[in-house]
Amino acid sequence: MPLNERGCFKEAIALHKKLGGKIRIVPAAPVRNRAELSLIYTPGVAAVSLLVAGAPEKAREYTMKGRTVAVISDGSAVLGLGNIGALGALPVMEGKAALFKTFADVDAVPIVLDTQNVDEIVETVIRIAPAFGGINLEDIAAPKCFEIEQRLIEKLDIPVMARRPAWHCYGLCSRDFECS
Repeated sequence: MPLNERGCFKEAIALHKKLGGKIRIVPAAPVRNRAELSLIYTPGVAAVSLLVAGAPEKAREYTMKGRTVAVISDGSAVLGLGNIGALGALPVMEGKAALFKTFADVDAVPIVLDTQNVDEIVETVIRIAPAFGGINLEDIAAPKCFEIEQRLIEKLDIPVMARRPAWHCYGLCSRDFECS
């Protein structure tokens, strides 16, 4: 059965329209009054900024870096859909971020890049990496995905994860799953 004829497609479209995406960013501490605001933002945040600037290894302990992964795609090999580009990949990356939170209690930020150039992808990921505790490369076409992963592993001091060749069955088999 073609993908667009599956029974859950109408429900999925309706749900995504209602939600406006699957990911929300919420503060880890409440900001209900001026005192809480002064701790979360200014002037209190200056103390944390100076601490981390003076001891970068403390970023994992005092910032989101210790619990946040970037889920990155260029949209060139999305599930069974092929090269559907950055915006086409965004709902899938949101879903993968939701899986990180649901099954591992890891915050994940979906990031789609409007380029399929290896050098531009590597450069962009290197530039945003300081905010994250790990990089998860998703749905980037082979063979460039392997070069991107290797170059990032060599340049970054955080884990870089990518779909492995054994996972390619996932993309093929997922086409056969029926919506419940």
